[in-house]
Amino acid sequence: MARIGVIGAGYVGLTTAACFARLGHTVVCADVDEARVAALGRAEIGAYEPGLADLVAEGSRAGRLRFVLGNAEALAEADFVFLCVPTPTGVDGAADLTAVHAVLREAREAVRPGCVLVIKSTVPAGTTERVADLVGRPDVRVVSNPEFLREGHAVDDFLRPQRVVVGSEEEGAARRVVALYAGTGAPALVTGSASAELVKYASNCFLAMKLSYVNSLAELCERVGADIGDVTEGMRLDDRIGSSFLDPGPGWGGSCFPKDTRALLSTAEDARVDFPLLRATIGTNGHQAHRVVAMVREAVGGQLAGVRLGLLGLTFKAGTDDLRDSPALAVASLLAAEGAWLTGYDPCVARDCGPVRVLASAEAVAANADGLVVLTEWPEFAELDWPNLAAAMARPVIVDTRNLLPVEKVVEAGFHLVSLGRPTPARPGRTGPDPHRL
Repeated sequence: MARIGVIGAGYVGLTTAACFARLGHTVVCADVDEARVAALGRAEIGAYEPGLADLVAEGSRAGRLRFVLGNAEALAEADFVFLCVPTPTGVDGAADLTAVHAVLREAREAVRPGCVLVIKSTVPAGTTERVADLVGRPDVRVVSNPEFLREGHAVDDFLRPQRVVVGSEEEGAARRVVALYAGTGAPALVTGSASAELVKYASNCFLAMKLSYVNSLAELCERVGADIGDVTEGMRLDDRIGSSFLDPGPGWGGSCFPKDTRALLSTAEDARVDFPLLRATIGTNGHQAHRVVAMVREAVGGQLAGVRLGLLGLTFKAGTDDLRDSPALAVASLLAAEGAWLTGYDPCVARDCGPVRVLASAEAVAANADGLVVLTEWPEFAELDWPNLAAAMARPVIVDTRNLLPVEKVVEAGFHLVSLGRPTPARPGRTGPDPHRL
């Protein structure tokens, strides 16, 4: 088994460290945040990620996982050093590699001969080969090994991955990194470093494109009287298309898609490659929040000033507590800008978020509200007591931006329900769409 150093104890670094320890390796995970290191020493991970705290505790008890302040120990003792530091969006849209360069400058003096430096952070194509010159150590190899972790499923994605991608101009170094994942049984792709780096961006941007496509398709369905659920069900049956990322919503967000789409577009522009499809993907996503606000405005009678709205879901997706670039918060900001009074409930959010006053339950946000807006696809929202909610509201109106709710139950409870890409169902006793002039 190998001695592994992990630089950065954030979402990717912590998952990488804990999972490699589970696979039997000895891992030292370093971070510059003293409070974070102390908390991790107590197996307190500070984020909602199922199974991760248990792995941290298990690795620590077994002596295979330690957390240290500062990078020196993790660099000096390891056969492999994984860089898991942030690469945020820079002012020009490109990835900011400041943290990567800082660690590599430190590593060139500290790592042992024969060490492999592994860039797990998401970096533009060509970065690994270029930064090898920064290290300047012929006895040290720099390898790309992008991560493919979904928030809320990170442990499973690491230990049972669909693929392991490793890129290097030195195949021997790449094979050594692949061997670290032997316990997962995953298929491995060994390629050049630029190709490996591009796999990550290409995958995320393609998924973002699918979501933007289906959101535009949902808008078309509304205009022509089609049902987006039936349309996408027909699409899912085609093996060439696949079944995932075909659900409409208020837009895509989170820590990866917004950053990676802008970074890939910047890379294309630097290479003088026109990429209008990616540009349209980003633009369509920016339009989606405004479209949702227009639907809410119409559903509550044509204006939002002074309207009391309860928001169900604030994180960028279900299964995480991550609020970064959340489309729910983008919608909330636009609603507040038009004068709406906002309360919200999310199972993983306990503090107020900008203009949204966070309450303890869905029932609390429904009380005396003029409308509810479902913005995150938490499964528990589909199981709410609809008659009770309708009775508590000033006006029983729901805009379901995730097409999550059971239509018949909601309508039978007396709600006027508006969904993305679906005809508005008539209330019991009506023969046509509800004019919702409340």
